[in-house]
Amino acid sequence: MMMEQDRIRIKLRSYDHRLLDQSIKQIIETVKRTGGMVKGPIPLPTRRRRWAVLRSPHKFDQSREHFEIREHSRILDITRITPQTIESLMEINLPAGVDVEVKMRG
Repeated sequence: MMMEQDRIRIKLRSYDHRLLDQSIKQIIETVKRTGGMVKGPIPLPTRRRRWAVLRSPHKFDQSREHFEIREHSRILDITRITPQTIESLMEINLPAGVDVEVKMRG
C-alpha cells in the first residue's frame, strides 16, 4: 500500500552540527532501505544567541565575557511512504542532543 500524496516532514535541531548530520544520514539510509524517497536535507539558517556578562559584579564595566550558542536545524521530506518506512522510522535510535519534530502532511 503506497501513500503517494502523503508526505512526512522531519525537522531536526541540535547544538552540535556533527550529531545532526549523523542523525540525518541514519534517517536517509533507513528510508531508502525500506523503499521510501527522501527530499533534502534542507539546511535552515543557524540561530545564534549571544550574551555579554560582566566579569566583576561591582567594578570594571568594560571587562565582559561573551558567550554564544548556535542552534543548527535541517528539514527532511519523505515523499514515498511505505508501511515498512514508518515502522523502521519509529525504531531509530537517535543520539541525545538531537531534537526531532515529525509532521504528517497529506
